Amino acid sequence: MPPANMKKTISAVATAAPTKGKKNSKKEEANDDLEEWKKAKQLLKPKDQLELTDAELKEIIPKQLVSTNPQLPEGLVEWSYLQETFIQLPSPGNMVKVYSLEGTLLHMDTEEAHQQMIEMGIDPSEFYSSEITLIPEVIDEEQQVPTPDGSSVAEEGMKEEDAESRITTKEEEDEEGKPPEPEKQEEHDEPDEDDAESRIVKIAPPKAGGKPRKLTNQFNFCERAALTYNNPTRSQETQTTPPPMATFTANVLQWIIYDAYQADFEIQEQERDRERREKMGLPQKVIVKKTPQQLTDEMQGRLREATRVLERMINQNTYNEMAKDYKYWEDPSDEYRDEEGTLLPLWKFTYNKTNKHTVTDLEWNPYYYDLFAVCFGFLDYTKPIQDGCLCLFTIKNPSFPDYICMTESAVMCVDIHSKYPYMTVIGLYNGSVQVFNVQVTCKEPVYKSNSVTNKHRGIVWEVKWAPDLPDGELNFFSVAADGKINNWVLMQNELSVTTITTLFLDQAPVPGPDGTMLKVKACASCVKIHPNKPQIYLVGTEEGLIFKCSVAYSSMYLLTYKAHQLPVYRIDFNRYNTDIFISCSSDWRVKIWEDNRLEPLFVFDVGDRVGDVKWAPYSSTVFACVTSEGKVCVYDLNVNKYKPICVQAIVSKKKNKITRLSFNYKSPIIIVGDDKGCVTTLKLSPNLRIPCKAPKKMQHLDQWTLQCMKLDRLLALVREPISLTIPPDTAGSEDQL
Repeated sequence: MPPANMKKTISAVATAAPTKGKKNSKKEEANDDLEEWKKAKQLLKPKDQLELTDAELKEIIPKQLVSTNPQLPEGLVEWSYLQETFIQLPSPGNMVKVYSLEGTLLHMDTEEAHQQMIEMGIDPSEFYSSEITLIPEVIDEEQQVPTPDGSSVAEEGMKEEDAESRITTKEEEDEEGKPPEPEKQEEHDEPDEDDAESRIVKIAPPKAGGKPRKLTNQFNFCERAALTYNNPTRSQETQTTPPPMATFTANVLQWIIYDAYQADFEIQEQERDRERREKMGLPQKVIVKKTPQQLTDEMQGRLREATRVLERMINQNTYNEMAKDYKYWEDPSDEYRDEEGTLLPLWKFTYNKTNKHTVTDLEWNPYYYDLFAVCFGFLDYTKPIQDGCLCLFTIKNPSFPDYICMTESAVMCVDIHSKYPYMTVIGLYNGSVQVFNVQVTCKEPVYKSNSVTNKHRGIVWEVKWAPDLPDGELNFFSVAADGKINNWVLMQNELSVTTITTLFLDQAPVPGPDGTMLKVKACASCVKIHPNKPQIYLVGTEEGLIFKCSVAYSSMYLLTYKAHQLPVYRIDFNRYNTDIFISCSSDWRVKIWEDNRLEPLFVFDVGDRVGDVKWAPYSSTVFACVTSEGKVCVYDLNVNKYKPICVQAIVSKKKNKITRLSFNYKSPIIIVGDDKGCVTTLKLSPNLRIPCKAPKKMQHLDQWTLQCMKLDRLLALVREPISLTIPPDTAGSEDQL
């Protein structure tokens, strides 16, 4: 039999064997997990990785730390206003100052501390020679806990001890009947230098009848101002019901933001108006809600405006090349041509309802340089047209007019007010006149003459705005085939008319149908008001005469020019010299006149009927005219006084005829209209708009003065002297021999 202890050992080993097997199995499972993790985390070696040898891999790359700063700037300079030059600045060094604070404590042995003691009334010599008493209980900074009243805990304790000592002293006096003798202070030897830091508080020698003064430790001291009172922190929690939530989705666009701001602005305005009425004691204003029809009209107006802007953007992209030519193109061939120029066709403006109409007048807006008015009527009496139209085009949108005013009769002339660019007056074929305010509406005129009595008896050939009356009323002149010159005044609710004068020919009276002798009237065809003298105006007639009239004289003329043999179509004053004006006629001639001279200064035979003539606004010697052959002729009297410097056909001679012409006052372009309802834009080449060059000795003169001087030199060559004087014969004559 085995011994008993052997059985216990075997059983113990048998018992311990399963425990060891479990530990090994757990270790193997952990190793398997590690291998799987390593397989999943294998690093991929890139193909272009540099291959290093074992020696290179084992090489230790040293890293050295040096005190020099590689980013330290060198060669800093600064401008010295005293020396008036740049001076070299010293190197800033490697030290970086993180924080600096200037203290207010002074050492007791310094001169400044002695001076402060003297100002406080303390003698420094007596202060150092007197005995020094140390407070046995050292008060550490950590024990100086501030109290709410600003004092420290240590000070509070000292105050309590003083109070107790005073009470005790008083009791002793009551018992003995005499004040107690003050205890002698213990004398201490002056401490060594090593014990200087342990000294906290000094007590100065007491003054007569005073307490000993406590001095602060100069090595271990903290000001009371730096010991702030820390409020105790506490946490506070509240529990509320969550606010209601809802899901909302919408598209935030520009017009939605605009509408929201407009609605908010209206609410603010109503609130201000309500507060103002409450302060003034007025009744509240009744807010009338807009009907759906009114809201629809407003929406249509806004939609129309947005569509107009979008249309302009599309047209600018469509006519991008023309827009660039209009702005930047200059004909390079002008450098190789002397005294000649060209016209570059740009946009064409048409309206589909006026294809059979004739362009009867053109007028640029005086405020918006890109906007112009076009009148659609007819000039061929064999093919009359019942209706008419006034369209306002802009060069920003060549495809469609911005404003359209339809009329019941053909529109023959137009004029735009210089001060109010939205006020437009037109003359009709039936003899009536109408005034449109295109800013308000284009459907109906704001003023309209009576179609029975208050009208002309013939075609209204031209209308012109006059200067405002002293009372501020607007007024304009009109001339018609009945020979009357009327002045129309825009009253509050009506259009009043006054006949300024009636044109009569200087002929013998002719018998009428009943045998009555009648004066022969002249048929007015155009009118032009003097730019500087608004009471003076020129009237052209179908008989070829030009009358100089005045508003002050209704029964007589100031002067009569026998200008042409056929009807005078247009008259225009020179911008730089208002005494010079030009006229054109069906007799193929263009004539330049000077005021108070009966003979023309220049006469040009164009070779065909001239429908319109205009002076250029940028030059005093350039003018242009259009002919019925479809040509535009540009003259520059300073370059050539006999023939045009540019003759260019714009439309086909067999199909179309050019009727009207107008210069733009800002851009170097002109517009011409034909008898098919089409308006063409033309750009002038550089040779047609050469500016004046100032002489070397007169560089200070502006362009206006140079243009006036150029015209005066030209007129001096053709003007005839008032009286001719025979020059003296200095060489002698044959009769004297």
